[in-house]
Amino acid sequence: MTVESVLDRAEDSLSESAPEFEPGVVLSPRPERGGALQIPGEPRIFNPWIIALVVTMGTFMEVLDTSIANVALPHIAGSLSASQDESTWVLTSYLVANAIILPISGWISSVIGRKNFYLISVVMFTVFSACCGIAPTLAMLVVFRVLQGLAGGGLQPSVQAILADAFPGEKRGMAMAVYTVAILCAPVLGPTLGGWITDNYSWRWIFYINIPVGILCAFFTRMVLVDPIALTAKRLAAKGKKLHVDGMGLGLIAIGLAAMEIVLDRGQELDWFGSSFIGWSAAIALFAIVGAIAWELHVKNPVVNLRLLKERNFAMCCVIVLGLYTALYATTFLLPQFMQELMGYSATTAGLAVSPAGLVTMIEVPIVGWALSRGLDARRMIFVGLVTITLATWWMSLGNLQMSESNLVWPRVLQIMGLGMTTVPLSTIMFRFLPADQSSNAAGIYALVRNEGGSIGIALSSTFLQRAAQTHQTYLAANVTATNVVRHGASPDSAYASMALLYGKVQEQASLLAYMDQYRMFAYVLALLLPLVFLLKRPPRIVGKIELDAH
Repeated sequence: MTVESVLDRAEDSLSESAPEFEPGVVLSPRPERGGALQIPGEPRIFNPWIIALVVTMGTFMEVLDTSIANVALPHIAGSLSASQDESTWVLTSYLVANAIILPISGWISSVIGRKNFYLISVVMFTVFSACCGIAPTLAMLVVFRVLQGLAGGGLQPSVQAILADAFPGEKRGMAMAVYTVAILCAPVLGPTLGGWITDNYSWRWIFYINIPVGILCAFFTRMVLVDPIALTAKRLAAKGKKLHVDGMGLGLIAIGLAAMEIVLDRGQELDWFGSSFIGWSAAIALFAIVGAIAWELHVKNPVVNLRLLKERNFAMCCVIVLGLYTALYATTFLLPQFMQELMGYSATTAGLAVSPAGLVTMIEVPIVGWALSRGLDARRMIFVGLVTITLATWWMSLGNLQMSESNLVWPRVLQIMGLGMTTVPLSTIMFRFLPADQSSNAAGIYALVRNEGGSIGIALSSTFLQRAAQTHQTYLAANVTATNVVRHGASPDSAYASMALLYGKVQEQASLLAYMDQYRMFAYVLALLLPLVFLLKRPPRIVGKIELDAH
């Protein structure tokens, strides 16, 4: 096939005179069966549901690795003769590498092809997972985690772009539901699965389990995945021309995001700006990110197309998901810690207590996708979902040290139900008003915002938790004196012994109040997102296979 023929077909598929064609999607003569239009001499186009299951497998594996190593850190530190503080670089290094690759994944896809990028990412992620498992020292493990993060960071945005291009508008909600199940269930299962593997086998097996999954994903990806016409046409049109690499933008983005991730992940441990390391990292992050934004908006062919944020729906979706995942990851970080430190749960029991939320997600999200495919206004569902998450987070702030396990489980279940009602329609409508050939760039920016929201949420919650506990302890301890103890009936000889017992209770109550403060704070953050829903444009209505402008 010649470049001209591909360009002609791409132009036809994007033209307004053929409204039955979704931009960037190859439709079937029988689309109701999920088939694909077959052109003689071209690779076979598989059913899009097969494509969705294959590519989601790789995403689930990569997201799982962001949380599965958390509970294994003490074992890793002991096995590799490192301190607990040093072992945290196993997590930080992976997150830093992820942050670097996420925004530029769209540009890489446009250069080498989305199928090639996804396949290379899966293969390299699998290889470096095996390397992590056999790492003889902590330094080598950190190096392999960086490489693993660079390899796997592009999987999330690639999957969103693949699903956006593989499914027509009326079926995209169900496709995004499959993706959402993967990215919501993987973090929930990660700590529980990681703890079980570490306790029963070895921490090295949390990396080895990626090998068979990665091999299967790579094999089926090679079979079923095909680049969309618009992306193929763009690549073929650029073939033979000098490749333009935005080196300045790439360098500024890599340095800025890496430094920012280090600040967010290590700030609390190193006392934030009391540490010169954190101070310099923050200065570098600020300078590099501001410079990257100015450069990318100025340069003709940017590595990250920030001009996409001029489109109102995409910009609002990014702001909503930033606040949403800030609150979600913060409460996900706080809840198991609260259950273990103040309620006396074991790590495994705490993980099992919150696991019903993952089960609810698997049941709920396909229903949400089905409702969207039947024409339900995505904006209404987003609003209801945000209200649900806000109320559930506020419910968490009403806890005490005598509450039953059900009072811990049900607010979390309600919160995750609201998350399913929010993230699926957000993922569906954010592409609706963007050019078809920009879906990879948009997915990269969206995934970066989501991940940075999680990092910000964990950093804020860990910092404010400790400082709020200290504040509450100061106020409560002001009334706990030997004189007050004697006044309430204790003898002078036993007053000081009673004060030691009371001081422990003061610390416990101060910690409880600090946790409740955090839940209230993030409920306020979620409430502030509600007005943004009214700024979203209604996506086109689907009549048969024809999109009609809602306005």
